[in-house]
Amino acid sequence: MALLQNLAASFSPRAALGEADRLKDRGKDAEAFRLLGRAARAGLAEAQYRVGMCYLEGKGVPLNRGEAAGWLERAAEQGHVKSQAQLATLCLQGLTSGKAAEAAGQPRSLFSGNDLAPEPDFAGAAKWAHRAASAGSADAQAILGFIFTSGPVEMRDLDAADYWYRSSAVAGCPQGALGFALALARQAKTEAQYAKVAHWLRQAAKGGLPTALYLLGVMTDRGAGVRADSVQALALFREAAEQGSHAAQLRWGLALLRGEKVKGDMAAGESWLREAALAGEAEAAAHLGDLYARGGELPPNYAEATAWFRRAAAAGHAGAARALGMLYLTGAGLPRDAEEAAHWLRIAAERGHSQAEIDLANLLLSDEGAAEDASRVRASFEGRASAGDLLAAFNFGVCLAEGFGIERDEHEAAEWFRRAAEGVVDAQYWYGRMLIEGRGVAPSAEEGRAWIARAAEAGMMEAKVALAGLLFEGIGGASDHRRALGLFGEAAEVGHVGAMYALGVMLGGEADVPPDPAAARRWLQAAAERGHDQAQMLLRQYLPHETAQGSNLETACSCPEILETQKSQEALKEHTG
Repeated sequence: MALLQNLAASFSPRAALGEADRLKDRGKDAEAFRLLGRAARAGLAEAQYRVGMCYLEGKGVPLNRGEAAGWLERAAEQGHVKSQAQLATLCLQGLTSGKAAEAAGQPRSLFSGNDLAPEPDFAGAAKWAHRAASAGSADAQAILGFIFTSGPVEMRDLDAADYWYRSSAVAGCPQGALGFALALARQAKTEAQYAKVAHWLRQAAKGGLPTALYLLGVMTDRGAGVRADSVQALALFREAAEQGSHAAQLRWGLALLRGEKVKGDMAAGESWLREAALAGEAEAAAHLGDLYARGGELPPNYAEATAWFRRAAAAGHAGAARALGMLYLTGAGLPRDAEEAAHWLRIAAERGHSQAEIDLANLLLSDEGAAEDASRVRASFEGRASAGDLLAAFNFGVCLAEGFGIERDEHEAAEWFRRAAEGVVDAQYWYGRMLIEGRGVAPSAEEGRAWIARAAEAGMMEAKVALAGLLFEGIGGASDHRRALGLFGEAAEVGHVGAMYALGVMLGGEADVPPDPAAARRWLQAAAERGHDQAQMLLRQYLPHETAQGSNLETACSCPEILETQKSQEALKEHTG
């Protein structure tokens, strides 16, 4: 019987095809391929398709995508639908002609880097996908939907994409179900519409598509179209992560790191973030940078943090670029480099990171930034301020008040501070000071004190110190030494050197509060040890007594390097000399 089958196969292409199937079932791929080749060369489309797939999968013959494309095209020209659909896929991968086919002939990963990096052939893909889709191929219909959605601008047609995605989804293709879900999501506004999106995502998820699992997890987490269930959402993220969704690996990794609705596991969380980051997920790389910069259970590892921030920044992550700039600015774990810091802060600012713009402005104000950045930073603040951004209005006011990137104009600066003061605490403080000092506005100590008090009530430490000074002097209203003492005390407790000095003065008998020489000496000593020169001078009257007790005041008062004293309110400075 076998002899007759072999004899028939040598004459009949269809018999050769049948015998090839039997050999393949017995694991004899190489022998099966020889018979397939005979049938394919005889012009049998099904055999040509199978030969192409053997080359594509490396079964019975070395992998060669160029040869695969050639055989599939022969079958496709004869109307073989599966070949047409497969050929459309190869066209999208850029593996159907020229240098790309030459590169594809090598047994290497489709996504490995080489000088012959393939470019998608959207026109060819559309041609073959349309033929197969019209013949009823659900896979080709999904491909055609993708081309109309994400192909070159001139080929995009969302209505056509929706039609083909729907056709594919109804026919049971997971990729079509995912595409149709995304098409519905573009227009979804009601709960019923989101429920339809979730339905088709479930169909796609049943087909094992990790993206569908991830998106279904997002909808479950938010309660959009489905009942909100954060635990179920995490289960979906985990499943999607295990199937290769990088976005899901990020979400699952963060959940493990934070112990959110799942037992915390720092090592596993870091591992998932690392996998996503190495695959190009910029947000995951940025989180790894944060993880290593903060430390936690282990000391910070700034070298590791720098590497991850750099990877994320290179992928376009603005926050990572800003973080990298701050590492260079502070010299944390690497040499301090203001020029390199400015470079990364500039990149972050160009990507829309508003805090990076402020950091860059502060760097410029300290004379360490590049002068060419001044006009750009100022223009950015001005544009956003004019659009109603109160924080930008404050920053633009600083530019005008300090002549930063623009001619100094205190009158206009005061106007911007006044606008920003409705919602920005720092602006309340600046505007209050300008009113008291009469800079750019008619002087009004009462109004200025009110604005500074408002900033102080919001918790701004410099405003508390300034208000204490106004209360001490009775500027802008009645004096109140007891309240001033309390405000200075709050600031001194958190390390404000000027407030420490002021407490020492007041408790030393220079205020309408009960004197406390011991406390006065303690606060003056604290200020002196932090470099406050006036505190050091006042302490000299206590030296004979303190030296006899072995105090370190002598060292504090004779320190050759005076640290920069924090600025306190101008009226208090005048009082204390």
